[in-house]
Amino acid sequence: MVDVLMDQTTYLPKSQAYRWLSTLPVLLILVVVVLLNTSHKIHAQLLQFGGDTWEGYYQLRIDPVAPPCNPELDIETALQRAMREQAASVDDEFDLLAAEPVSPDVLRQSIVAAQKECRFRVDRYNSIVERITPNVKTFRAIEKWVADLGEVRMRASGIMLAVLVLICGGTALFRKHHISLRPALTVLDYRVSAVAQMLAFGILFSSMVSFKGVALSAGINVIPEHLVLLWIWIIGFGSAIGICVYQFIKVPVEAEKGGNIGSAILATPLYAIFTLISGSYFILDGHASGIGIYINQMMELASLMLNVALYVLIGMLLKRTDMAQKVFDVFRPFNLRPEMLAVVAVAVSAIPTAYTGGSGIFVIAVGSLVYMEVRRAGARRQLALAATAMSGSLGVVLRPCLLVVIVAALNNEVTTDQLFSWGVKVFLLTTALFAFYAFISSKKVTTNADESLSINEHKGEVWSGFVQALKPLIPYVILIAATLFIYALVLAAYLDEFSAPTVLPVLLIVILAYERFANKRERQKNPTSNLEEKPSLFTTLQSSTSEASVHIGALLMLMGTTMTIGGVIERAELMALLPAEFSSVWMAMLLLVTILVLIGMIMDPYGAVLLVSASIASIAYKAGIDPIHFWMVTLVAFELGYLSPPVALNHLLTRQVVGEEEIRLSKLETVGESFWYRHEKILLPLVTMATALVIVAFGPLVWAEM
Repeated sequence: MVDVLMDQTTYLPKSQAYRWLSTLPVLLILVVVVLLNTSHKIHAQLLQFGGDTWEGYYQLRIDPVAPPCNPELDIETALQRAMREQAASVDDEFDLLAAEPVSPDVLRQSIVAAQKECRFRVDRYNSIVERITPNVKTFRAIEKWVADLGEVRMRASGIMLAVLVLICGGTALFRKHHISLRPALTVLDYRVSAVAQMLAFGILFSSMVSFKGVALSAGINVIPEHLVLLWIWIIGFGSAIGICVYQFIKVPVEAEKGGNIGSAILATPLYAIFTLISGSYFILDGHASGIGIYINQMMELASLMLNVALYVLIGMLLKRTDMAQKVFDVFRPFNLRPEMLAVVAVAVSAIPTAYTGGSGIFVIAVGSLVYMEVRRAGARRQLALAATAMSGSLGVVLRPCLLVVIVAALNNEVTTDQLFSWGVKVFLLTTALFAFYAFISSKKVTTNADESLSINEHKGEVWSGFVQALKPLIPYVILIAATLFIYALVLAAYLDEFSAPTVLPVLLIVILAYERFANKRERQKNPTSNLEEKPSLFTTLQSSTSEASVHIGALLMLMGTTMTIGGVIERAELMALLPAEFSSVWMAMLLLVTILVLIGMIMDPYGAVLLVSASIASIAYKAGIDPIHFWMVTLVAFELGYLSPPVALNHLLTRQVVGEEEIRLSKLETVGESFWYRHEKILLPLVTMATALVIVAFGPLVWAEM
């Protein structure tokens, strides 16, 4: 099983040409995003360095313009000229606005003052010119170039995102890796899926063409970047139609004969289903360009979506390090029960999840390792699958989760400090609930491990093994501390929700380079050892990007199309059906909780937060629900939605990372068992988060009435 889970060649294309076509552009885009995200920090440091090196550097950044005045002006001549002009103005009988004559003394004082001001300006100009040395010119050219990168970042982020979505989405399409409720197995599954995706891309293509026509015929100047963006979408979606036609004709040889339409629909990627639903609504509503408009709204969140792509790459890089394995090794000497290790895995996973702001991303990145370690402790497959699906669910309320930052940015009623403070309490609550349900439903599984409730009887051996397991982590701690120190010293950048997408890829590349160096040194020291040679850093980076590209394509296509569902909800004014007033705060909370869970079941977190902020939050506030209380309920409800059928996104991602064979074996393993054990992978996370939601939603209301 371990070999299957850790096989990293699954996502590598066989053709070198295909590898470069799909991987190199994605890698280049993500590298450019990292550089552009770092540019503002570099620019700030360059400005500080310039100010420390050349006093008044802000004056030297541009070539000064020579003052148009004459510092050597003859005062008497200027006075006589001013008096003549004044006399001519007084004699002009048509000049109704002519002022009263000014005495010569006042004119002289004015001319003298102007001359002093002129000499000051000229002296300052000459001083600046003298200080603009060749070194200053060279430095400011570099500084201005870095400053221009910030503008490029703002103007090109949408185009980079569109290209990334199309390349990665096309790669996921070509490899049949888009997210669906079940895998395609039969000929009918593949053909129905191909037709549905062909229709979906047809809707997207025609909507973008319509959107472009509307934009050009509106009589306004279209920004060139927007026009380029529309052409990118049109060309990309048109090309995808061709791929779908090919896949309809060319069914994989391993596909089983036959099939039924119900299973085939379940095997259709979710993004295609969402597109067909929203596209049909907009077409019937006479708004053909509607779905294109909402897809294009992704560009307003381009920086955020690009960071999502970076986090997926970060996950794939983390997957190829030995660090996560060594962290789990620390707990191995304690010989924990499978249920306890599952709780530990879910709790520890909350920390990296907090930096990604998306539970699905963490499941993609480290889900296979979590599953493998929980299984190694002797856990039944259903419990391991439940822990894997929940591994990214508890950290979305912890600092510095980007999702919480977005909530605070869109809603002035709450602050990040308030939300994170309550988030810690919610995290402890959900962790305790998961442990409670895991233990009361525990089941004896025969393994080679000692599954006693107590720690190993030989406490000396336990702590000795614990200390030995900590030693391999010391180099990682040093590398992480050194890298973060360099970032803080050189760029004044600290690891937080804003810098994490930029800092973490570099940090992981440093760790991967160290592991390859240590591996080579160990093999040279012990030539007879069976230690396998690690692939080169370049090969690892390429394979990470190759695997990341399909996950990026699947996630971003799903996120983009869920925005169109949000558009349907908005345009249909479904939220207007909610009552403006409620008879009690209890009724308001019950209805809002139901709606929030449903939204979480069909939308990505970022799009869902935008929808809730615009349409639901004000209703909750008017009903007397405290804003902090409401948003904590919202975050828990979203996570419950991601774990709830029929979509259950986190479970779909778990299936992708552990493989279909493990899912099949988990079903065979529970034949003849009770309903709970047959469906524990769904029920355990569902019951945990549902209980947490009830407590978070109604607990404060009960407390307020006591």
